[in-house]
Amino acid sequence: MSGFWDKKRVLVTGGTGFLGQAVCRLLDQQEPALLAAPSSADYDLCRADDAQRLLADTRPDAVIHLAARVGGIGANQERPADLYLHNLLMGTNVIEQCRLAGTDRLVVVGTICSYPKFTRVPFSEDALWTGYPEETNAPYGVAKLAQLVQLQANRQQHGQQGIYLMPTNLYGPGDKFHPSVSHVIPALIKKCVDATEAGHDFIRVWGTGTASREFLYVDDAARGILLAAEHYRGAAPVNLGANREIAVKELVEDIARITGFTGRIEWDQSRPDGQPRRGVDAGRAKELFGFTATTPFAEGLRLTYQWYLAHRQQAESREMPGPEPHQHR
Repeated sequence: MSGFWDKKRVLVTGGTGFLGQAVCRLLDQQEPALLAAPSSADYDLCRADDAQRLLADTRPDAVIHLAARVGGIGANQERPADLYLHNLLMGTNVIEQCRLAGTDRLVVVGTICSYPKFTRVPFSEDALWTGYPEETNAPYGVAKLAQLVQLQANRQQHGQQGIYLMPTNLYGPGDKFHPSVSHVIPALIKKCVDATEAGHDFIRVWGTGTASREFLYVDDAARGILLAAEHYRGAAPVNLGANREIAVKELVEDIARITGFTGRIEWDQSRPDGQPRRGVDAGRAKELFGFTATTPFAEGLRLTYQWYLAHRQQAESREMPGPEPHQHR
């Protein structure tokens, strides 16, 4: 980083979450005048008055909006209305209060779940409006995409210069491993570890294994977000990715190897695969603000697995506790 963050007042919503902790760790090294990462217990961003109070209390020069309600395929099937409403309200309120406060820098982090179910791989940002998202995560994806519309409408009418980033699937130390909220990598790591410890000779995995995904190490994503905040002021959405698509079948085999699980893999084809393919074109991020992912996938998996073994009670809690919400300097 170039010193851009020195002496700035920075607010990170969702700063105690998985991605938020990585962003705050990186920001801590930049010595801002204020780094605030309050919890939802202090400010309920689904309420406009709480969002207004948060901006008044912190008076930020820059806001990075990461607060979200998320989960894997199971959570999206069980609570689609909650995921839609909570994400829509949080994003709407933060963007509007930043507009009213005249916040100089606003970064809103969306999701590649907003892309149409059948999108040519690698996903280009220009394909966002060519179809409806995959059904199991459409409510969440549409709610996040609405925030891009709001940012672009505010830019046109009010001159607000918020930017919108879409990281691909994230993984790394600090992820959530509880079955009700975990995504594919932590879910598979836990399955393999549990099976090995119980002496089971098989694991059962959802779907057919033919779907593909792309994964971005969480510290790489954090670096991309800060680079974008520093160097990019445009209206166009930008992917953050690693330029590496992998089939779920290959992913399961990699995780079995890293965790030492030697049993067989049974595919439960009564369960959904989710979106058939995911892999993003990360060229715009490199061109506009110089971001390229640098963490090798095998190394990232190994670090994630080692963190899980060292923090199992924390990792497996439903609402994984992070560090205390902080506000300093």
